[in-house]
Parts: sequence; structure tokens; C-alpha cells
Amino acid sequence: MIHIQLSNITLILGAKHIFENLNWEIQRGQRIGLVGANGAGKSSLFKLIQGEHAAELGGSVTRARSISTGYLPQHPELDPALTAFDAAAQGDPRVAQVHAELEQVESSLSDPQVYENDRRLQRALERQHQLIEEYESLGGDSYPARVRGLLLGLGLAEGELTKPLSVLSGGQKKLVGLARLLLFRPDVLLLDEPDNHLDLPGKMFLEKLIREYEGTVVIISHDRYLLDAVVTHIAELEDGKLSVFTGDYSSFIADKETKLARQEEMFRAQKHEIDRLQAAIKRYAIWGKVYDNEDFARKAKSMQKRLDKMDKVEKPVAERRKMDLQINGWRGSNKVLELAHVSKSFGAKNVFTDLNETIWHGERVGLIGANGAGKSVLMKMILGQENPDTGEIKIGPSVVVGHYAQEHETLDFDQTALDAVRSAGALNESKATAFLLRYLFTYKQVSQRIGEFSGGERSRLQLALLVLSGANFLLLDEPTNNLDIASSEVLEQALEDFVGAVLIVSHDRYFLDRTVERLLVIEDGGLAEYPGGYSDYLANQKNRLP
Repeated sequence: MIHIQLSNITLILGAKHIFENLNWEIQRGQRIGLVGANGAGKSSLFKLIQGEHAAELGGSVTRARSISTGYLPQHPELDPALTAFDAAAQGDPRVAQVHAELEQVESSLSDPQVYENDRRLQRALERQHQLIEEYESLGGDSYPARVRGLLLGLGLAEGELTKPLSVLSGGQKKLVGLARLLLFRPDVLLLDEPDNHLDLPGKMFLEKLIREYEGTVVIISHDRYLLDAVVTHIAELEDGKLSVFTGDYSSFIADKETKLARQEEMFRAQKHEIDRLQAAIKRYAIWGKVYDNEDFARKAKSMQKRLDKMDKVEKPVAERRKMDLQINGWRGSNKVLELAHVSKSFGAKNVFTDLNETIWHGERVGLIGANGAGKSVLMKMILGQENPDTGEIKIGPSVVVGHYAQEHETLDFDQTALDAVRSAGALNESKATAFLLRYLFTYKQVSQRIGEFSGGERSRLQLALLVLSGANFLLLDEPTNNLDIASSEVLEQALEDFVGAVLIVSHDRYFLDRTVERLLVIEDGGLAEYPGGYSDYLANQKNRLP
């Protein structure tokens, strides 16, 4: 059954054609991963389905009768005066409505005008029975516990449930927005990067919710691990066109590469045939004139008709332009970082106790842990922004640290990209401009304020400045959060080629599998070490279960 159908959709925003003559059928029960480069129009497509954008030139969006949709934007707008719990509880307004009506009906049963009138009493009792059944189907008295469990599962702390949204971070507000939608249970869920601020337990919780969701789910995500875990189809938006593949993300990549290879082979074979026909047509046309022979002329016309009727194979699109990221690094001290008996507390809260750890030259180390476990605190201590209460943090004597900040705190939002690069690399204007173009910035963006950039653009700029820093020890805090999949793959390759050591804080499990050789996991105020990437760690945890 088709839930939503898009027919001949063309969308133009300003002077930019986002997509043209796009067609898509979203079927009941599908779990679709919507992928594409940053700026391809994925969020615009969601807004068009929701009616926030209107299609041009007669295109249409058709919904099946009585189908409800729920949309989680990247930055949900919620009432800042509400607490996180109250905002989430409003996700299914029918619960409060039924509860209020049920109280009203139960109150009416004590009214003499009702209980002394058999017909009115019978109607009231029937309505009470209907409302009780509906209330129980919606969760009934267990609904508040369901709201709380959902918020905690997604990663909010117990103490944050009663805080007003005005004091919560953007990521925490997004978790509340996600919880509201899941409680509302629409027929079609449209989720725009719902996993962006989740820690690893939160991502696993989200995966379970999506897999078990009774409706249809369309999810925009750059998390390849999540896409492999939950989706049944991949819809790729590229050059304003939508292509749908059956299977998870890894199957999609293999399928796409096979199709491109087959298309390339067919294109070359057909081009050879076209060249042969065109040469023959030209030859017969010349012979027909030279020898005044109508047979040659007829053959030329016949071949031309054959050529005109031929279904042309489109030339495969060359590999998309990617940022040119090369973090060279250099050989420095053999011992890059040493933590010796490091402890840290904030008031009565103990964060770390007696940490001892060493990172050596050339190592790729991942650092994971639940939100609030202390990852940011440890990074700040390594950077010298926080001091340990006891113990010592030693950086090798010939080690230069390069820092990538999750919230782009290393950037001056009032600077232009050009000024930032010229300052960091002592480059003249033309060289700085050429350098930025390698990171997919346009000539116009080079002179824009960094504060006007998107999250993905700020991430690419941070990586560019990291290259200019000349660091040989990289501290990367969620480096893939705002990168599209293609840029994440470029970063993976750059880290593989990097001469130096890397410490990565990340919730991107696919990225960890591709980049690190061991994991440090914050557990109970200490650091537990596990060899391999995230999948190795997960297998280790499962083996430890009774």
C-alpha cells in the first residue's frame, strides 16, 4: 500500500533548482534511509512532504486517506517554558484529552439527572467503557512512566527531565522532539538526523525503536552503522534525482558500484557502435554524392534512422568532487601522551580516579562512554583547559596538538573563512582562496562570515585549519557529526595516511571501525581498554554476558 506518492516534483528555492521531475512512492511498513551529499535537498524534500514547501510546475504530493505524518526537523521548535518531561508528554495530546473526558464522564455519574435517568445513565456508562478502553490502549496510567523511560533511554539524565527547555542544549531539545513523535506514533515518521546528539547507548535504543516501529519510517542520517542496522531501503538524492535501492546501506553501496560498472561497460560498447554507425553514414553519404548512387544514399538514411531510434545509455556520472583532505603530520616523540595517576572531581561528583594510560606515536585510539561520563572533561585536561586534582598529564616534548571541537569552539564566528585560513597558514589571499576551494567552498563562501556557515561547512573549515596547524597529535571530538558520508570517508582515508597519533571521541560506530585500533571506554571513573574497533568491543561485551 502506498502511503505517500510524489509525482513530477520540481522544487526551486531562490535561483537554485533543488530537484526536477522527482517521483517517489513511500510504501507502508518501509524503513527508508534517505542519503545524499550535504546540500542535495534531503531536508527540503521532507519539508515538501510536510507542506512547508510547495512543488512547482504542477507536481503533486498525494497521501493515502487518513495517513498521519510526524516530522522531526534538525532543530525542533518547542515551548521553552515547558520542562523536558511535559514537552514530551504532549507528544500524544489524545492521552490528556481522553483522561479529561473520562474524569468528566465519571463525575457525571454522581449527577442525579444522570443516575436517575436510565437512558442517560446507560449512555454515560457506555461512553465511560469506550474511554477506558481507549485510555488503556494509549498507555493509561502508565503513560507518564512510558514518557520517562523513553527520555532516559534516548540519553537525557534524570535531573534534566524537570528542567525547562530554555536551559537545555540543542541536542537535548532534539531528543525531546524525538520522544514527542515516538509517543504520537504517526503512520509515517520523517526523521532528520535524529541520532546526531545520541551517545552509543542512545543510538542502540533508537535502533530498537525504529526496528520495532509499527508504521513507516524515513530517516536522514550520516550514520552508516545505523543505516545498516534498521533500514529496508535506501533512497539516494543526487543531482536532483531520486534512486531507490532495496537493502541496507552496505548493500546499496555494493549495488550502486555494480550498476555503475555495468553502465560504464554498456556506455562504452554503445559509444563504439554509435561511432561505427556515424562513420558508415558519413562514408555512404560521401559515396552517394561522389558516385551519384542512390543505394549509398538510402543506406546512409537507413543507418541514420537506426541511430535516431537507439535508446541511448547515459554516461555514468564521474566520481563526485570531494574535499582534498591531506593531514600530513610528522614524526615526533615516541611517547605522545601519558596520564599518570590522574583524578578529577567536581564538588561531590567524582569523574575520574587514578587514570593511567599511554598513547604512542602512530596509534589510532578511540574514546567512548555515555553522555556525561567525562569524555569532554578528559579532553579539556589533555588540552590544558582543566587541571587534574591529582596526578599528571604529560605531552611528549616534540608533540604539537591539533584540536577539532565538536561545537566548533575553535572557530571565530565573526571571522571570514579567508581571514581564518590566512591567519592560520600565513598565506596570501590567492593561495588561501585556492586552499579553501579544495575543501568544497565556493568563491562566494570564501569571504562569508563563519557564523553564516552550516554545520557541515564549519566542520570542513575546522579540518582545513587542522591541516594548517602542522599537528602530529590530533584530538578529534565527534569529527563526523556534521559531515556527509562522502566527507567522512575522505577523513577516514586522511587519518589512515596521517603520520602521527590520533585520539578520537566519537559515537560514529562505523567511523570507529574504520579508523581506530583500540578503544578506551570510560567505565566507573576509570578507563577500560579493548583492542580493535567498535564492532570488536560490542562482540566482547556480548561474550561477557551470562
